[in-house]
Amino acid sequence: MIELKVDLGTRSYPILIGDGLLGTPDLLLPYVGAHQVAVITNTTVGPLFLDKLMASLGGVAADVIELQDGERFKTLDTYASVIDALMDKRHNRTTTLIALGGGVIGDLAGFAAATFQRGVAFVQVPTTLLAQVDASVGGKTGVNHPGGKNMIGAFHQPRCVLADTATLATLPSREYRAGLAEVVKYGVIWSAAFFAELERQIDALNQRDAAVLADVIRESCAIKAAVVAEDEREEGRRAILNYGHTFGHALETLTGYDQLLHGEAVAIGMVLAADCACRHGLLDEASVQRIRGLVGALGLPTEMPPAIDPSAALAAMGMDKKVVDGRLRLVLPERIGAVRVTDQVEQAAVLATLEAG
Repeated sequence: MIELKVDLGTRSYPILIGDGLLGTPDLLLPYVGAHQVAVITNTTVGPLFLDKLMASLGGVAADVIELQDGERFKTLDTYASVIDALMDKRHNRTTTLIALGGGVIGDLAGFAAATFQRGVAFVQVPTTLLAQVDASVGGKTGVNHPGGKNMIGAFHQPRCVLADTATLATLPSREYRAGLAEVVKYGVIWSAAFFAELERQIDALNQRDAAVLADVIRESCAIKAAVVAEDEREEGRRAILNYGHTFGHALETLTGYDQLLHGEAVAIGMVLAADCACRHGLLDEASVQRIRGLVGALGLPTEMPPAIDPSAALAAMGMDKKVVDGRLRLVLPERIGAVRVTDQVEQAAVLATLEAG
């Protein structure tokens, strides 16, 4: 087992990574020190892993709240159904919520934990690659609005992240590849050496080589933990984690959250952001092609869906949380391994990137 730490002083917590961690009570129970427990999962993940999670609780009784699966269900209505269930079961401020699932479940459960009775404890048990390397770490929680992705939410850190890599064996290929998009992101924003290693390991990643995947998850979590420890509430450096997301969130919004997986939208967004950086004179063309090449080699999309109008995409980007005082803030690579957060890119230049698609 690999153990990393998100260093936030008294609110620090571990990230536990390993094969077969679910079902081991001594790992999870120290972080569930409550008389009440509610497991929030969905109709896909629950039948696969709920029994193992219950074994991890060592006989502690838990209520189960099972939700529909998919990004389109990450809404205020679904959030309200979670709160209703907690009220019906008479949960109180001593309860611990456990998120068992991918990024959607983690975001929903975390937002419920952040707001139920002004905040209760929660634990992340991510079962997708995207959630294990990104969504479960850092305390961002929330739901979508028809007008924009993750527009309603709160920062609320978990007590623990338990990432059992054995859960990835059941992950459909498309979901697995979507998680790789966030892995590529860490190489672009933080480490040229990590990016180059991903390029060398393309075949192993496509074949889900267990040893390579364990290293990739560890390195991704270590990078995110370092960024979050430096800037928990995204007041500065943490914004670099949004590389590819401003473009990607617009694509998700315009497709109704049901055509593109989050990681697929981020993959396209990273390529678009690299193109925009090149047009702005920040990034050389060779690096753009390396980013596009790695994304494509991992089986991820690199171009906007043809049905999306570039002007509509630009308007949707204007609704992003990263807009400040009416100016769009973009995370643009200067080179592989380093990015810049800037609001100095004119909309005409962004539109040119979107039109090139």
